[in-house]
Amino acid sequence: MKTRATVGVSARPVKGMPEEHSAIPVWNAEDWYYEDFEVGHTIRSLRRTISEGEAMLFNSLVMDLHPYVADDTFAKEEGHFGKRLVAGAQVFSYGLGLVATNCLNSFSYGYDKLRFIKPLLSATPSTPCAKTSLKSPNTTIWVWCG
Repeated sequence: MKTRATVGVSARPVKGMPEEHSAIPVWNAEDWYYEDFEVGHTIRSLRRTISEGEAMLFNSLVMDLHPYVADDTFAKEEGHFGKRLVAGAQVFSYGLGLVATNCLNSFSYGYDKLRFIKPLLSATPSTPCAKTSLKSPNTTIWVWCG
């Protein structure tokens, strides 16, 4: 599939804004509809690093105290990755926020069969992206490729 620019190519008029300003495309303000997504279409966010402090704050908020995400000594000395991991729920939440657009025509009905297939180590930069891998009237499958 040929890659096409989607960010900053649509302008959305804003009530009360001067016409010459509202004609300028705004970053993260796409005007997509379901019909616009094709299998293979990929969107990407800005790069983001989840710091140690953010990871521990998230863990304490959701009471995720598993040693892989909350115990630095365990993660370094006994864990398989040599470093603490960022909780999968946090990675997913951040990914949603980073890939989400200000598109007035889209929203989420929910998520099914969520799997974490690759760990993210704390303080490691990540660039979430989402790729449409299947599309049907009742289901659209997005594969996170960040």
